[in-house]
Amino acid sequence: MRQAVEVLVVGGGQAGLAMSEHLADCGVPHLVVERHRVAERWRSERWDSLVANGPAWHDRFPGLEFFGIDPDAFASKEQIADYFVAYAEKIGAPIRCGVEVTSVRKNAGRPGFRVETSDGTINARFVVAATGPFQVPVIPPIVPDGAVPLQIHSSAYRNPAQLPGGAVLVVGAGSSGVQIAAELRQSGRRVYLSVGPHDRPPRSYRGRDFCWWLGVLGKWDAETPQGAEHVTIAVSGAHGGHTVDFRDLAARGIHLVGLTASFGNGTVRFSPDLGENIANGDANYVSLLDEADAYIARNGLDLPEEPEARLLGPEPECVTNPLLELDLTDGGVTSIIWATGFGTDYSWLHVDAFDENGKPKHRRGVSAEPGVYFLGLPWLSRRGSSFIWGVWHDAKYVAGHIKTQRGYLAYGIDDETSGDQIRPAADLLKVVT
Repeated sequence: MRQAVEVLVVGGGQAGLAMSEHLADCGVPHLVVERHRVAERWRSERWDSLVANGPAWHDRFPGLEFFGIDPDAFASKEQIADYFVAYAEKIGAPIRCGVEVTSVRKNAGRPGFRVETSDGTINARFVVAATGPFQVPVIPPIVPDGAVPLQIHSSAYRNPAQLPGGAVLVVGAGSSGVQIAAELRQSGRRVYLSVGPHDRPPRSYRGRDFCWWLGVLGKWDAETPQGAEHVTIAVSGAHGGHTVDFRDLAARGIHLVGLTASFGNGTVRFSPDLGENIANGDANYVSLLDEADAYIARNGLDLPEEPEARLLGPEPECVTNPLLELDLTDGGVTSIIWATGFGTDYSWLHVDAFDENGKPKHRRGVSAEPGVYFLGLPWLSRRGSSFIWGVWHDAKYVAGHIKTQRGYLAYGIDDETSGDQIRPAADLLKVVT
């Protein structure tokens, strides 16, 4: 089957839906293709007890609130997936599920792109890569296969019963690693948690959630830090939301260790940076409290004092006398969970939009290849770009750019990708839940 569309949006998650809404608002015909279901990764690539890290009033699109959830509560992964299905229906997004894009190539000698899919060829004037940042689980090549009975990425973890009996090493102390380690410890497992550099904001302070503080202090709009594309944030919405405190995790029996550095002869070696990493996280935490206090004073806000928030307590023994080596057999470790993030996979996108390292070249999502756009990536335009609400605002900018370029390209051109030859949205819509 051969089709022609004005804009093809690849990906039916939060980025693709945000893009669809803004393209529709701009009057731009388009089609969204998704290889699985709407918001599939929330359903099948997250652990059972996962909840959003931001409250329901914040982690959503402006046009729809979560149904049946207190605004200050944290939505479960299924509630989030259901929310996006409802949003797709609300905006009438032209989505075709079960369609995988296998290649995108620039048309020779004329505008647009030839897109090969599992459901035939599509000619598109513009292509938006809205597949997001969580495409390929990254496991550092440190511990070889077979060193322990099970090694998995956090995206493959579901619950403690999934793991063989024995202790667990969790590598990575961002939101995922911390929540998984805590759940495993609560189930009775012995847990080692490898802690690297991180930011550690308060879950809430003086009656306001940290999402609110990052908003009023302008931190969601911060540009990419020099030399960094990702900042690990240790924050949790689990059990009603709480501030991540590594001292508390140690008190609950989790053995904290430094950055996982190497492996040999059955032994994992850790960097001697645990104390430094925790100290820097504490400094980040206190700095945000200071900025919040200054904001309150400057604006004369009547928010309750919270002096206890600054009581950090003594460092646990595992921090002052850090474990630098762990023999996996002696420690009874049978599982390693790598909460070490994700990489992107644009092997299907055969266009001149990448640098020498294979990373997208773009400015606010507008790529170096005219007609190709990226959406949903961390720091696409600001700190909030990969978050639910942030991607919505980025999509508005990208849609506006497409509308402008479409106007230029339409001048004096009449080809098969023009809007009057696009199939009606009703013929394209197939949302699979």
